[in-house]
Amino acid sequence: MRAQANAISEELIPVIDLSPLRSGEHPRSVAAALHAASQSLGFIYVEGHGIRPETIAAARAAACRFFESSDEEKAEVLVSPQHRGWLGPGAARMQDDGPVDLKESFIWGYQDAAGHTDCDHPLRGPNQWPAFVPELQAAAMAYYTQAHALAKLLMQGFALGLDLPYDFFLRSCERPISRASFVYYPPQAQTAPPGQFGVGAHTDFGVLTVLCQDDVGGLQVRDVTGNWLIAPPVEGTLVVNVGDLLSRWTDGAYKSTPHRVINSSGRRRLSLVLAFDPDPQTPVDARDVYGAAYQPREEAISCGDYLLQRFARAFPYRDAPGSPAA
Repeated sequence: MRAQANAISEELIPVIDLSPLRSGEHPRSVAAALHAASQSLGFIYVEGHGIRPETIAAARAAACRFFESSDEEKAEVLVSPQHRGWLGPGAARMQDDGPVDLKESFIWGYQDAAGHTDCDHPLRGPNQWPAFVPELQAAAMAYYTQAHALAKLLMQGFALGLDLPYDFFLRSCERPISRASFVYYPPQAQTAPPGQFGVGAHTDFGVLTVLCQDDVGGLQVRDVTGNWLIAPPVEGTLVVNVGDLLSRWTDGAYKSTPHRVINSSGRRRLSLVLAFDPDPQTPVDARDVYGAAYQPREEAISCGDYLLQRFARAFPYRDAPGSPAA
């Protein structure tokens, strides 16, 4: 029997127009709305996000061509030890005690105009671009650049909402460890076993996630009572959600909420995802938010160290003998 979910109300996941924050005309009104939403489910629809429609369309077209290619071709860019490239079906498990996820992904990160990347952390290294989809590199990097600019704008809004300097979360963001991914979900059969998902229930590891859904749907969010709610695509918006590190930075005031994907549409589903994180050495410490005398529930940890811990649990390839990360 397929897992059940209920319709969601706008009060739980509001639609927030970022235009006044982007223009600087009324930034604190947007900041207040972001602050309120982050203390509820921590999921937000945003419009006025600044990512151009043609950028999204080009990224989708290139990603679809990639995922429609054969596994033999995709294996040419099999995920590297630095978590760059293709993760095939079954290469991720977001529920510790559940079956592997049905999704497959293509992952990349920042590179300069010459294609160079930093290699100073185990989760950062050269991107792998498939020769059989030559347009993918330009389309992916254009999307990354615009989505990353949006994430930085949102972090300014969150800082203002917390009565912090607008650049508080960006003070060590010269070499961010952010990652982007195209995520493909095959249609999920009605006969799929219980507990089988496109991606199982999980919270996002990092600071902030920016998600561009298609019109297929399938995203579900768990409320505070444990009920699952459908978070459908809303035309013209992106989905933004608080990650575990931002929740830790605010000592739980901002909520990192479990979510999952069930693709029961009978169609393929494609998401464009940016996981925003600052420089890997950035300390995540609630005392920086609330003052040196504050006693947080969790000790400070660097962004990079925390991500390594979570990646080791979620991606079996990183420990498997003979794997690209072994």
